[in-house]
Amino acid sequence: MSIKQRNSDKAKVALLLTGGGARAAYQVGVLKALAQSMPRTAPLPFQIINGTSAGAINSAALACYASCMHLAVRKIEWVWKNFHTHMVYKSNFSGVYGRIFSNVMRSFKADFLNLPPASLLDNTPLRQLLSDVLDLSRIDRNLHRHYLEAVSITVSSYSTGKSVAFYQGNNITPWQRSKREGVADNITLDLLMASSAIPMVFPSVRVKHHYYGDGSIHQLSPLSPSIHLGAEKIFIIGVEQPKQHQPLGYEPHFPGMSTVAGHLLDSVFSDTLQSDLERLERVNRTVGLLPARDKHKELKQVSTLLVNPSENFTSLAAEYYDDMPIAIKLLLRGIGIKRHSQSSLASYLLFEKAYTQRLMEIGFNDGMKQLDEIRHFLNLES
Repeated sequence: MSIKQRNSDKAKVALLLTGGGARAAYQVGVLKALAQSMPRTAPLPFQIINGTSAGAINSAALACYASCMHLAVRKIEWVWKNFHTHMVYKSNFSGVYGRIFSNVMRSFKADFLNLPPASLLDNTPLRQLLSDVLDLSRIDRNLHRHYLEAVSITVSSYSTGKSVAFYQGNNITPWQRSKREGVADNITLDLLMASSAIPMVFPSVRVKHHYYGDGSIHQLSPLSPSIHLGAEKIFIIGVEQPKQHQPLGYEPHFPGMSTVAGHLLDSVFSDTLQSDLERLERVNRTVGLLPARDKHKELKQVSTLLVNPSENFTSLAAEYYDDMPIAIKLLLRGIGIKRHSQSSLASYLLFEKAYTQRLMEIGFNDGMKQLDEIRHFLNLES
């Protein structure tokens, strides 16, 4: 039986990897647990892959090696377990404070000049890393050989205010909805850089005639691309951490700028997913109540399975605070972030291997605990 025939016999399953900066290492651990339960030459158990922000980079890497789940996971695991901050953004004194100085000097230049996008940090090292480790031409070959049906990368348009899912797939019609759209195009390095450009932290990226940033901004419906690409099941690996339990009698401090910034990022990366899952559940219940003859062809029931971290990443980042480059620690201290600050901002920017390896370990343990449920959801029992 061919790959195409085998896929046509099963419900179409999408993998959705959400954003979260360095937290995306957790996703690799969950995927590693799943890979270890599969035959060594088995392809990805997902026909559709959707990624946003840092999850978009993991998604693209998986799509490049869709013909072998073990190989795909090993490739991305090798990068995450050997990470250093300087591989993602310039983290020495000249890179950090030179960037700040150039931002200040921009204010003295004429408004009509088309200046490069401003940002707190310079992430040009990430572009070089992705160029070295990803062969994006492999995605088209995997689509042609039917190891995949579609891959999408979500970005946010600073020009139109829309959430745009750029997808590469076989015979899929573009879509237009309120504040969101799907555009057929090849997955490129520029799209990956745009989708992972955390607002204000990393610069926006120009693709054709628009500037795009982190895909989690404006993303009111994270499940939408998977559904439009034909998914009947969606396996989601999120990065929403459990809340810290405060001791009895704890008196909260006034939230500083760093705490507010952390809450904003948490909201961007996590809150819309939970509301979209609740909305999908209501739609599923409604569709289930309709008689078969009354069901609209565009309405269908879509099942989901969400895996989220079992440990708090903000507390974990405090344990590895000293691994962060000195220039970055001083920069964060300037906005009130110290080792035991309540802000979750450090957990997004701490691209050091001791921390990312720990996140992968947590992801692997969580994946193993839910492995039976995951395999049942993906129809891998046999």
